[in-house]
Amino acid sequence: MSRIGNRLLTIPAGVEISVQPNNEVMIKGPKGTLTRVFSPLIKIEQVDQQLHITRSNENKHTKQLHGTTNSIINGMIEGVFQGYTKELEIVGVGYRAQVNGNKVNLSLGFSHPVEYLIPEGISIEAPKPTRLVIKGIDKQLVGQTAADIRSYRRPEPYKGKGVKYVDEHIIRKEGKAAGK
Repeated sequence: MSRIGNRLLTIPAGVEISVQPNNEVMIKGPKGTLTRVFSPLIKIEQVDQQLHITRSNENKHTKQLHGTTNSIINGMIEGVFQGYTKELEIVGVGYRAQVNGNKVNLSLGFSHPVEYLIPEGISIEAPKPTRLVIKGIDKQLVGQTAADIRSYRRPEPYKGKGVKYVDEHIIRKEGKAAGK
């Protein structure tokens, strides 16, 4: 029995949800609009200010889709209502970032600057040269953008240099024991 799949999703004030017969869910809120098509094995219905998500059978695959669908719709509701934010910190001498229009220029210790093209639906700010704030309404797109930028120079365990999430803890290694 899926506890996540069976939970009732409450629709906050200011958010409109429309469910089409082909299981296309459109969620409109103060921050924007998200649309997604879900599997026909899952039934999505709106009753008053709640969403009920039920499955058509008890197959393993359908049970997996049940909880996943519920979580994705919950993330969509939260995204159009509040939005999502990820913060990256750049650690290292001379490492910095600069936002120019729809590009982020990253100086990460390579012989050339790295340019990252900002995807549509995402806004990136650089309040400091060593900090990036990624904002958007699509949870998956915000996380993927942060992961893409981080992948250019992951934090290394000896000095901790690289691009890391603000709340990420880097496990440090000692290095060589010189002259013992």
